[in-house]
Amino acid sequence: MTQAQATSQAIKLKPLGNRVLVRRLAAEEKLKGGIILPDTAKKKQEQAEVVAVGLGKKDKNGALIPMPVKLGDIILMEKYSGQEVSLDGEEFVILRADDIVAIVEK
Repeated sequence: MTQAQATSQAIKLKPLGNRVLVRRLAAEEKLKGGIILPDTAKKKQEQAEVVAVGLGKKDKNGALIPMPVKLGDIILMEKYSGQEVSLDGEEFVILRADDIVAIVEK
């Protein structure tokens, strides 16, 4: 079992339709010059890990359109997209698949 699957099972939150539950990746603590940033100066990170995926949306004929991402994918998302959610002290974002800009390949 991957960490994303374990996290998804522990969260017990299943996005509906074409929505995706993601966890933002940690922001950089230091700049290239070695300057350490305080929490208030860090910008929101647009990279996130997919921790749960909805089934997808249906087309005009009722056929299911598959989701473009899967558990564990690292994605780039729109900066201010989605709904922020706090579960068990952890911060997540629920967003539509359309708000995902790209999948980061390893």
